[in-house]
Amino acid sequence: MNDKVLDANGNELLDGDAVIVIKDLPVKGAPKPIKAGIKVKNIRLTTGDHNISCKIDGFGAMHLKSEFVKKA
Repeated sequence: MNDKVLDANGNELLDGDAVIVIKDLPVKGAPKPIKAGIKVKNIRLTTGDHNISCKIDGFGAMHLKSEFVKKA
């Protein structure tokens, strides 16, 4: 993958980074949203619209958009 993935502040994200969610994100099929301020460790970068693959405690495997996270 040759495109740089940038967080909400313009910092480059890499595989294995930890990020913090910056706004509440609704999850289809889940009763509650992912709250702002949740720290997500060990992300994996993917291609496509949702370019971060990760596991979130209480939600399991998720795909996030990089514009909704900041580097921890």
